[in-house]
Amino acid sequence: MYPSDLRTRLPGLLDPHPSPEPAAGNRLAAVLLPLVDGERLVFTRRTEDLPRHPGEISFPGGLQHAEDEDLAATALRESEEELGLAPGDVEVVGALEPVHTFVSAILVVPFVGLLRGEPAFTPNAGEIAEVLWYGLEELDAAETTVEWPRDGHVYRGFAYPMADGNTVWGVTAKILHELIEIRRKG
Repeated sequence: MYPSDLRTRLPGLLDPHPSPEPAAGNRLAAVLLPLVDGERLVFTRRTEDLPRHPGEISFPGGLQHAEDEDLAATALRESEEELGLAPGDVEVVGALEPVHTFVSAILVVPFVGLLRGEPAFTPNAGEIAEVLWYGLEELDAAETTVEWPRDGHVYRGFAYPMADGNTVWGVTAKILHELIEIRRKG
């Protein structure tokens, strides 16, 4: 039903060197979509005591720092800080389209990274409550669209309610949807 060669097709479909320009007042951030065996994605559930997006399911990542060579370096640095994932264990194949977060005024650049082997994570307990793994086929089957009132706003977009009780939504779901669409198109 789905092509099994996603791992080999991705480099030709992603932007190898994104250089987005954030709007005035916006900040740049990068996330990593860690892809294992070309079919399983790694997510994190953020701790409840974080000031932004507490308890939400996300990809590892964060704001760009001045010392980061580029946004791919930001995604790798943050993945190492949050998961203990060594940058040398990740083959960054390119970026999906940047996604703007309206509530926090951040332009997020999502990078797909192929992991070498079966990773052993050491999550940062101050930021990461749980490491989650979901197959792309499982995520595809769970995809739905929703309209949820949330913190004085209405979230309209994709959501992925998973069998374990977790739900991927928001910017993470928007990013995930783009990857799943690439997979569907073959």
